[in-house]
Amino acid sequence: MKIRAVEAIPYAIPYVKPLRFASGELHVAEHVLVRIVTDDGIVGIAEAPPRPFTYGETQASIKAIIDSIFAPQIIGDDPYDREAVAVKLHRTVGNHTAKAAIDMALWDILGQSAGISVTDLLGGYTDRLQVSHMLGFEEPGAMVAEAERMRATHGIRTFKVKVGRRPIQLDIDVCRALRGRFGDEITLYIDGNRGWTAAESARALDAMSDLGLSFAEELCPADDVIGRRWLAAQARIPLFADESATRPAEIAREVLDGGVTGISIKTARTGFTGSLRILGLCEGLGVDVVIGNQIDGQLGSLCNLAFGAAFERTTRRPAELSNFLDMSDDLLQRPLLIENGELRVAESAGLGADIDSDKLTHYRTDG
Repeated sequence: MKIRAVEAIPYAIPYVKPLRFASGELHVAEHVLVRIVTDDGIVGIAEAPPRPFTYGETQASIKAIIDSIFAPQIIGDDPYDREAVAVKLHRTVGNHTAKAAIDMALWDILGQSAGISVTDLLGGYTDRLQVSHMLGFEEPGAMVAEAERMRATHGIRTFKVKVGRRPIQLDIDVCRALRGRFGDEITLYIDGNRGWTAAESARALDAMSDLGLSFAEELCPADDVIGRRWLAAQARIPLFADESATRPAEIAREVLDGGVTGISIKTARTGFTGSLRILGLCEGLGVDVVIGNQIDGQLGSLCNLAFGAAFERTTRRPAELSNFLDMSDDLLQRPLLIENGELRVAESAGLGADIDSDKLTHYRTDG
């Protein structure tokens, strides 16, 4: 089996409301569908969601690097030779999301070829994950109302609260309002997207010490090395790294330096192959993990689900699999359905995802 074609198809789907957080604001999901076709007719797919304000990639840059550099390098390769493909892609620095989408589309091909799901290929631990939902910046009342709707409609009981605003009291008020409304019925954690200084983070954590937060993610900049160590030394809850520790070497540095005690794994950023390496490293270092979300659509959430359900360690915490609920539409023929706060792995070979061709024609932006 050989790779015959690699396509990068840009598309745009509006969000039902703006998504706001410390590092940016989104009104439209401007993603790239990556489609790899083999010479025997198997089509593997994955989604590349660029986050320019975090990683520097854009929809245009993802399409350009795939069309001009990555596709010519791997056309003619065997999809089973994932390591050889990875070596070729990583000759080019950066472009993490484009590389990850190619890797996951290849795993989709392998699953379809073998007649088993990607989850079973990777590890096959379970067929479902509990879901955590992200609450973006709003006034406290609006964020409580959003949590109420998610709990009533989808049974979600874990919420990731975006923080990092100034003054810090506004985010403290949000968390206090959520805990006041729901009590111990929900699990709460916070994500600062590097918005606060270490001193602000310490004041905020101290002010919220009675709210039962399960952990805090990326509160202050990673290059504030001393500040992060200082914060970790006094924090009473685990501190997780996300965008500051995306590669194994960065993760080893952050953990061994004492700046964090947990890691967010995002398949949109490291694919399945890279995420496997990160998970193994975290097991070796003895640190916790959470399956994060790069504000993925349904296809990206399906990839996170496929990986997270494959291993025991990645099921310990609810996974961030619901951001597609903020989109006004999506591309899959069979939409994902969150029930009782859980999302189930598709009982199909590969990723179990089929693209609705009419919707793709409607939303693609390349004519």
